[in-house]
Amino acid sequence: MSPAGPSTHPVDPVNLSPIPALLDSYTFHSSLDDSLDKTEAWIMGIDEAGRGPVLGRMTDKPGPMVYAAAYCPLSFKSPLEDIGFDDSKALSADTRQALWDAFDTHTPLCYSSATLSPQSISANMLRRVPINLNRQAEDATVGLIQDALDRGINIKECYVDALGPAPQWQARLSAMFPTISFTVCPKADSLFKIVGAASIVAKVTRDRYIEHWVNPEGACAGASATIKGNAGNGNGTDAMDVDEDQGQGQGQEEVIRGSGYPSDPRTQAFLKDSLDPVFGYKGIVRFSWATVKVLLDKQGVECKWCDGRCRAAIRGGVVQRGRGQCEAQDVA
Repeated sequence: MSPAGPSTHPVDPVNLSPIPALLDSYTFHSSLDDSLDKTEAWIMGIDEAGRGPVLGRMTDKPGPMVYAAAYCPLSFKSPLEDIGFDDSKALSADTRQALWDAFDTHTPLCYSSATLSPQSISANMLRRVPINLNRQAEDATVGLIQDALDRGINIKECYVDALGPAPQWQARLSAMFPTISFTVCPKADSLFKIVGAASIVAKVTRDRYIEHWVNPEGACAGASATIKGNAGNGNGTDAMDVDEDQGQGQGQEEVIRGSGYPSDPRTQAFLKDSLDPVFGYKGIVRFSWATVKVLLDKQGVECKWCDGRCRAAIRGGVVQRGRGQCEAQDVA
């Protein structure tokens, strides 16, 4: 996500068919029904999905990192308790889908999502003055709260799944938004239903991108990746065995990415086998993670960039060092 914030989409892209390729970070806000009183006291919950992995979420997983906020009038708090929201990682994929649909069924229940693309995460972390993952996560959280206030919603209570040291983060949020009472703690998605609702939005959004991942760099424009197993199997793990369709019917190539975490041998094999010594990886991989940097240093071709015209040509790019050498002295 850029410091200026992500773009806003009028329709949640993960509800489109086909889901478009994820190139840039963006924010989506569900509609607010005219019958809702925005001046009434509202509650909000915030949670994330995809913070840990190399491939996309993959601090080693494919797909984006998603921060989500669920919010509703305080008068809806009692009905909210009976819908069934909980930590999304503890629920089956079918249950998560049913709870996702609850946002359409229950008019007072609204959501916003900030989806950070792998490319944006890496670009920010590899800037001359890096924006680390914690800062990007904080910006996404603050942006979701500010966007709700800017829409005229009277947020009075906000519950946030812990981001680092909970007391410090709670104090910072309280200082930024003094009219809101904050509760920041670990496992908030299990303790507070409104955070459980946000957990569903974040998890389903990320999983849909993973299940229908589109490689814009693929050999054909329609190249996409679909999950061989379940994107989430309800036991807190993500099954990332993937069939990658490089064509239609013939020419289909199976790609096993594993769970996306660096400790997974299948993910390690995927990263080693899919590395291009010059261009590195496709957009699903986060170039900024140590696991990827080590592989690029070992297997990548070293590039030495000259000044002047070359600097203008590579502005905004990332140079990784490794074995070998290539000179880029005549790039216009």
